[in-house]
Amino acid sequence: MAEYLPSPTDWVREQVELYEGSGGTQGLTLRETGLPVIIVTNRGKQTGGIRKTPLMRVKDGSNYVLVGSKGGAPKNPEWVYNLRADTSVEIRDETEVFNMRVREVHDDPERARLWERAVAAYPPYEEYQTRTTRKIPVFVAEPA
Repeated sequence: MAEYLPSPTDWVREQVELYEGSGGTQGLTLRETGLPVIIVTNRGKQTGGIRKTPLMRVKDGSNYVLVGSKGGAPKNPEWVYNLRADTSVEIRDETEVFNMRVREVHDDPERARLWERAVAAYPPYEEYQTRTTRKIPVFVAEPA
């Protein structure tokens, strides 16, 4: 079993600890936004360790949409590279935990539909895309 490697970012590490430590009953929203988040658990591409990241909860039926925005930064968040290397993830949505497989969405019509759903759930995504020249990656997590 791989070792859990907590995030070096304080707020991420603290939110994951609160969310998981409470069994999915606390820490369910992104800081001051009040909008719901999920915890995505994956394997680190370089370390092989277990990584956990709070991401906005964007649902598409029984699937989840994962958006690699990083606030519109020039580079992708590290978890994007992890998911490209290993498509197995665990998603904790409040008290429920799901084993899922992710795939990056490259098909333009599907991506546009999922992007619209993501922006509806978290409107700042639209602005984040204007801050960067990279095309923000979109993944869909489906039941394994």
